[in-house]
Amino acid sequence: MTDQILPQWQDVDAAAHRIKSQIQSTPQLYLSRLSLSLNIDIWAKLEIFQHTGSFKERGALNALLLLSEKQAKQGVIAMSAGNHAQGLAYHARRLNIPATIIMPEGTPFTKIERTQADNANVIIFGKNLSETYDFAIKKSIKDDLTFIHPYDDPAIIAGQGTIALEMLAAQPDLECLVVPIGGGGLISGIALAARHIKPGIRIIGVQSDLYPSMKQVLAHQPVETFGLTVAEGIAVKYPGLLTRQIVANLVDDIVLVSDNSLEAAIYELTRTAKIVTEGAGAAGIAALIEYPALFQNQKTGVVICGANIDERLYANLLLRGLVRDGRVARLRIELADQPGSLAKVATIIGEQGGNIVEVLHQRLFQDVPAKITTIDIVMETMGRSHGERIVQTLEESGFPCHLMARTG
Repeated sequence: MTDQILPQWQDVDAAAHRIKSQIQSTPQLYLSRLSLSLNIDIWAKLEIFQHTGSFKERGALNALLLLSEKQAKQGVIAMSAGNHAQGLAYHARRLNIPATIIMPEGTPFTKIERTQADNANVIIFGKNLSETYDFAIKKSIKDDLTFIHPYDDPAIIAGQGTIALEMLAAQPDLECLVVPIGGGGLISGIALAARHIKPGIRIIGVQSDLYPSMKQVLAHQPVETFGLTVAEGIAVKYPGLLTRQIVANLVDDIVLVSDNSLEAAIYELTRTAKIVTEGAGAAGIAALIEYPALFQNQKTGVVICGANIDERLYANLLLRGLVRDGRVARLRIELADQPGSLAKVATIIGEQGGNIVEVLHQRLFQDVPAKITTIDIVMETMGRSHGERIVQTLEESGFPCHLMARTG
């Protein structure tokens, strides 16, 4: 990648004209409720409405349209565990270009299935993306296939930059752009376009604090990444060689967000705007939640870059959000082990407006007298203060209890 020429603003402009008729010009919405709660004017660019649910289509399509006739006939190859794979496969099928996608072991089956549904030849290889990348490069040489990198490619960067053109056309007075960073292709393209159109605009990148690779590289620190994150789409250990140069020159700052903030962002987008997003897609909102003072009273554009979240994970995150809000609470209650005790507790909770979801009743494995038992009750409430009132009423009625530790 080091012998490639850095893309320029003109490449983004050309990409916009090239892909315009074959890509969604996605909506940009004002998030009124979230704006009020954070005191930030928030405009969300909803790349979740691309066909494959991610911005990755833009760069993939641009790269495919720049292939020579011979390259298109021979086919392309890429390594990806998710959105790049789906975006490339979808547009390659549309353009009748053979596509081979190398995915690492452990890639969720749903992502494999979606990629295969667009007639891509999917090969599972490698315990991590580094091994997958090496295999893809070797296969591209062996089979004379054009390798399309997920982020460190001038055509990919230029394609992603078309998002900034749409954002600033829709809302010219934006003062700040907040963009997730994995390998850096998205923010690099956006920075190239935004700096040309509006030189004074602030551009802030967002990374998971478990995968701060771009921030570490630019600070000349050793790259240390670890652990599982809900933002797997930006959990990149090695940022691009091209992208790090662009980010160093054009991006004002990179902030790191915790998984708690990412979870809160996914939940808040659902609760306040009915927007479904994956962890990486919510990273910009997570930055506003974690660092609101950085964006106070500013017209801020946030790229919601993808919606491909596992359904079971999404359901779990929403439930955890309800727990954080106190709308689902868990009580631990001591009561006499005799008929009618549980019914009295249930009656009190019902009269106070609580809704019992689950009861865990344990008699044998408790460090309490034999005639006393402890129960855990999971209940729905109208909020934290409502739950606390129920606890107070139970205690006043002779049932010692307390709220269990909350999530987050």
